[in-house]
Amino acid sequence: MGRLKKLKKIRIHREGTHILWGGIIFLLLINAALYWGIDCKIPFYLVALASIIVYGLMVNFFRCPKRLFGGETEKIVVAPADGKIVVIEEVDEHEYFHDRRLMISIFMSVLNVHANWYPVDGTVKKVAHHNGKFLKAWLPKASTENERSTVVIETPEGVEIMARQIAGALARRIVTYAEVGEECYIDEHMGFIKFGSRVDVYLPLGTEVCVTMGQLTTGNQTVIAKLK
Repeated sequence: MGRLKKLKKIRIHREGTHILWGGIIFLLLINAALYWGIDCKIPFYLVALASIIVYGLMVNFFRCPKRLFGGETEKIVVAPADGKIVVIEEVDEHEYFHDRRLMISIFMSVLNVHANWYPVDGTVKKVAHHNGKFLKAWLPKASTENERSTVVIETPEGVEIMARQIAGALARRIVTYAEVGEECYIDEHMGFIKFGSRVDVYLPLGTEVCVTMGQLTTGNQTVIAKLK
């Protein structure tokens, strides 16, 4: 029967559960203190409105749409994140491959879904976390100087690709679920980045690019490249 293209049910990502519960309790306490603590209700109404907007943004940030890729996955590289293509270029990769690679970068704003998916089927060969700076994620040097997490995957055809989760000016925590030696698949979550950032995918030279600069991507749906 094949895979369903997309499930429309929206859920909250597990990384946001405690934050959302803590947030609503904090906001309720602040609003209750204003409501019962002062006679003039105007400040209360203003803060209540601001609280609803802030909490709505938090819920939007931690939403986790349930998606299944609707096609064949052999030699296919799908977008690991929602966002916008900000880099398509050949670069020198010094952490793992130590050669030139094709890099495709997706920038996520605070309004995007921040769950990250595996870009290919395969076996996890390496997982590494690097402490670093919190520069603006769209800057070129953010890829190597910012706090980041690296996942190297070998596809069933023996091609190695690397996905790098990068923290940004607002992103202060990268969560990576990948473990060395485990099998991974498109449709599965690779991790989560909290509050705006970027994901780089490093591919062999000669890989067919299927996206353009500035194009919007949908995680686990948009095909960004085809491996040879």
